Amino acid sequence: MNKYSEVGSFVVASLGLFAIGLFMIGNRHEAFARHMDFYTEFADLSGIAKGTKVQVAGMNAGEVLDIAIPDSPSSKFRIHFQINEKLHGLVRTDSVVTIGTEGVVGDKFLSISPGSAQQPAAAARARLPGKEPTELADLLDMAKGTIADVDTTVRNANGLVTNAGGLLATVGGNLNSTLGSARTTITNANDVVAGLKEGRGPAGMLLRDQALADQIRQTVSNTQKVTADLRQASAQVNGIISDIQSRGFPKKIDDTLASANDTLSNFNATSRQVRQIVADAAAPDERGVPAAVNLRESLSNVNIAAGNLSDETEALKHNFLLRGFFGRRGYYNLIHFSSDQYRKDRLFTNPGNQRIWLAADHLFVRDSSGKDELVPQGRLLINDALSRFGAALLENPIVVEGYSDDANLAQCLASSRDRSISVRNYIQSRFQLDPNNVGAVALENRPPGGLDHSAWNGIAIVLLQSKR
Repeated sequence: MNKYSEVGSFVVASLGLFAIGLFMIGNRHEAFARHMDFYTEFADLSGIAKGTKVQVAGMNAGEVLDIAIPDSPSSKFRIHFQINEKLHGLVRTDSVVTIGTEGVVGDKFLSISPGSAQQPAAAARARLPGKEPTELADLLDMAKGTIADVDTTVRNANGLVTNAGGLLATVGGNLNSTLGSARTTITNANDVVAGLKEGRGPAGMLLRDQALADQIRQTVSNTQKVTADLRQASAQVNGIISDIQSRGFPKKIDDTLASANDTLSNFNATSRQVRQIVADAAAPDERGVPAAVNLRESLSNVNIAAGNLSDETEALKHNFLLRGFFGRRGYYNLIHFSSDQYRKDRLFTNPGNQRIWLAADHLFVRDSSGKDELVPQGRLLINDALSRFGAALLENPIVVEGYSDDANLAQCLASSRDRSISVRNYIQSRFQLDPNNVGAVALENRPPGGLDHSAWNGIAIVLLQSKR
């Protein structure tokens, strides 16, 4: 009786521990929580995939459930996600969905901003507006354009000040010249009149002749009139100078010059601050080692550590005890494998893999150097072919097989390789896929055995079946 009691107690305790563990795991992943589904759209996913974390007001709230691929370049990716129902009160009709990054180079996540209290709560399965992310390269381009505009403005200000100074100098020179000429004329006229009255020189001798007296008097009268006119002209010139001074032109020009000098002083101060920051960053450390040397050593250490980690991970994948685990998790090596290894591996030649055959005549054109180039019509055919995979395109690994029917063996191998790499690069950039999940292999003109093609000229896109 005691033996059966012990066995029963052990079974009851085991079942209790199993239930507690199941509850804790489910609670951690919110398996027992109630959720609400929503949708949003983006033209650029920027690394968002199925299973990506979703936050509401900075709090983890759910995950991405599915991503619908657009059927044309003008359409957008439609993202289906869910959040915890407890946070539904923060999601309003004016809430906006953005793409955030954990740290500088961390994982991507969807961020939902809380809406305003005046708006109603968003209904389940509603489409929330998405705000396209701003890349760092775009911000740098905007900063460069702003700096260029400021530099152009300063140059224009300098040119305006220079032109104003030249104009003022020209006006002043002309006024001084006019005044000098007027004063000289008046002085000369006064000297002539004085000489005539005193009888000096030939004019004084002529005054003794009564017949010419009246003529000389008339001449003196005319000379006095000219003198009055000249004085009036001088007064007008003085009035012009006073008007220029009253309008404050010199002061305005001085103010403009002072403002330009202040702007240049601010730019110089900013430039000195930038140079000081650069100097501090490039200064040697406490051991006297330059910053560039420290940076190179740090990058070298990072590369060494990454290489060691990659080697150790690759060794674990082939370990007898862990090989099955990595196989079930879907850790495929799509970079380092030969064509012979590819043909022998059942993972790649499995008839259950989805495979699409595309002929070379519709995809490529050969240039004068003998290299195959992907044409726009070929890109459209590839887009149409990949749309058949649906959401599995973002989840399962893809291999692009390259084939060529060139008679020359070297040209056949080179052409098949160029074709596979060209299509691989286009698929990766067009659909924003993980580079580690897209591979390329050159198979000359011989597909793996057991398929519906014994020879081929073009490419074959293979969607590998997930092992999980």
